[in-house]
Amino acid sequence: MRDYIVEKMYDVSRKPYQKYFKKSTPWEIDKDELLQYPKDSLGFGLGQFLNKNHFDMQPKLEDHDIIHVLTNTGISVAEEIGMQYYLLGNGKKSLYLYVVIISGTPFYISQIRYFFQQYKKGKRALPFHYLDFSKMLSIPVQSIQKTFNI
Repeated sequence: MRDYIVEKMYDVSRKPYQKYFKKSTPWEIDKDELLQYPKDSLGFGLGQFLNKNHFDMQPKLEDHDIIHVLTNTGISVAEEIGMQYYLLGNGKKSLYLYVVIISGTPFYISQIRYFFQQYKKGKRALPFHYLDFSKMLSIPVQSIQKTFNI
């Protein structure tokens, strides 16, 4: 039940965030094109992530799924919150990040140790949250992970 409540809260807030707060330009690429990239590349990894989870590209929110790929983070509600802790540790500051952490943590207080572990992992990684991932799709995932200590 708590997963349902938290997912609905995020679904309701996602569209206004996407429309009014995200200033980035949507990527001009689809899932099938991503799967044409070399097998070890970020583009192919993103395509696989989208396929595996039955997702489509979400305009202006592409970076979110890239972060899943780079950090090997799953898509459960607790993992989504954990990923925001990771990004907070990595230096990201955004209204949405704070909303997810503040509203989600009380529902998953039993996961607080996991959240702090994610925060520490983000702290250890070099800042990467601000990169223009649309220009990095042909780079091997492992190279990016190694370069930024992800």
